[in-house]
Amino acid sequence: MPRPVQCLYDHSLNPTMRQKQEEISITTCGRGLWDITEHVSRWVAASGIRNGLLTIFIRHTSASLLVQENYDPEVQRDLERFFAKLVRDGDAMFEHMSEGPDDMPAHVRAALTQTSLSIPVVDGALGLGSWQGLYVYEHRTAGLRRRVLFHLIGE
Repeated sequence: MPRPVQCLYDHSLNPTMRQKQEEISITTCGRGLWDITEHVSRWVAASGIRNGLLTIFIRHTSASLLVQENYDPEVQRDLERFFAKLVRDGDAMFEHMSEGPDDMPAHVRAALTQTSLSIPVVDGALGLGSWQGLYVYEHRTAGLRRRVLFHLIGE
């Protein structure tokens, strides 16, 4: 017989959930991972919400979001080498190139990664692991302005 799930928090003590939203603009300098961890951490801390769930959503089809290692920069270079081999710019199999040879490959890269993330908020801070950071992953070769939405719900 399965054991009952232990309730870690008694919601009857504070049944009021609050929500906060913000949109930020990130200007990238071309293809690669752009760290937004510090900005997101400050925003969560200032929200006044102690425990909840943060959803992050990028409003683009040629960039994505990642939780990735933030200690060794070689991880980011290895990721880029992998994607460069997997999805080549200017590949003849792609017909959609209205914005250049990196256009369709950027869409494929975004389809293979994520456009939204869910991050737990614990005691007013992001519930990330020791070596995890939050990144906008720019898939275009030119720098672009990217819009990212934050939605935090909790108490």
